[in-house]
Amino acid sequence: MTRPVRIPADVDRPDRVLFGLTGRQLTIVTTTGLTLYVVWALTQRFVPLPAFLVLALPVATCSIVLALGQRDGVSLDRLLWAALRQRLTPRRHVATEGDGMAAPDWITANVEPGADRGHASSPLRLPVEDVMPTGVVDLGADGLALVAVASTVNFALRTPMEQQAVVASFGRYLHSLTGSVQVLIRAHRLDLTDQIAELRDTAGALPHPALEQAAREHADFLEHLGAGSELLRRQVLLVLREPFGIAQQTRGALPMLGRRRGRQVGEGTRRAAEARLVRRLSDAIELLTSAGVVITPLDAGQATSVLAAACNPDTLLPPSTGLANASEVITTASDYDWEQAP
Repeated sequence: MTRPVRIPADVDRPDRVLFGLTGRQLTIVTTTGLTLYVVWALTQRFVPLPAFLVLALPVATCSIVLALGQRDGVSLDRLLWAALRQRLTPRRHVATEGDGMAAPDWITANVEPGADRGHASSPLRLPVEDVMPTGVVDLGADGLALVAVASTVNFALRTPMEQQAVVASFGRYLHSLTGSVQVLIRAHRLDLTDQIAELRDTAGALPHPALEQAAREHADFLEHLGAGSELLRRQVLLVLREPFGIAQQTRGALPMLGRRRGRQVGEGTRRAAEARLVRRLSDAIELLTSAGVVITPLDAGQATSVLAAACNPDTLLPPSTGLANASEVITTASDYDWEQAP
């Protein structure tokens, strides 16, 4: 007879190796301690011990704080490494496949002498290479990903028997996993401007005056609700990721030499990974249906809209499904009248 096993909420929490410390923390503390010991052994003949302790104590304290400290769930050593990488990375990034070029003279002619002038830009490397027409997200040498929208279930309103059935259905899906899966719950602002305008426009065409009055009152209520508080909308996304393999990931970690990462993967490997993604999505749809969860895959436009909203959540203009990919050429004519321009 099997017994239930309690799974911790933070499944990505690193293992504790010794004294409640992780391997990374032990490496930082041990390396600092050995370095200070070697320095003391080399300088003990001509440096008094109190003087050495005065110099070594700040170093040891910084090492302990760096190893044990955290900010927003991220260790301080990772934040320090990210800050160093950001400091050493060029400030200008351009979407190009080759190396960045310096700005021409006719652009930098009016730049102040103290400004960052004439420095070459760096190629912009994003984790997402492209969004395929089928909605599959190309992650370059890191593999492929597929984004789907999942409906929600009101678990509290179910009876105990129904709750057990929902948990059992979700457990069957977890046992069937063969790859990486992410359940993302994102909250974003809800704009009711279009719904309010539609209510006001269609209120006059309703067959009864009472219905018209109710529609206009509901529009006024929505307008008052949006003005008095910040409305949020939650969306549950199921993200399936399929890597190309260890060999392909190793090659993707090497320098790109001016080439995009996705070009190092063969078409056969890419098609096989896409087929595995589609099969895993079909399994998710079939297994989660019994739990009352409806999985709807996103097409290319919807996936692009979700990625754009996740990268820039505070934008005033909500992203639409008509966004162009990085590899597409924009040919839509502009409404600006160049003949009337000053």
